[in-house]
Amino acid sequence: MGAKLLIGILVGLLAVAAAASWRTWSGLDGAAMTGHGYIALAAGVTLSLIVGGGLMALVFFSARKGYDDIDDPSQDDR
Repeated sequence: MGAKLLIGILVGLLAVAAAASWRTWSGLDGAAMTGHGYIALAAGVTLSLIVGGGLMALVFFSARKGYDDIDDPSQDDR
């Protein structure tokens, strides 16, 4: 029950954010983006995805190789 409620709330928040973004974007009738703006937007999105993917790859690599493990079992908080 709790998981379904959480998913419902998150989907609702996503819908509100998407509606607000669409309304704001549609309200900018006088603002035109040049070709340079679209190139900068595409480059920013692409670089952000590359950096995010690279960081996630490093997290999985670190976890698989055991770099995140505790060396001294006496320092384990469990």
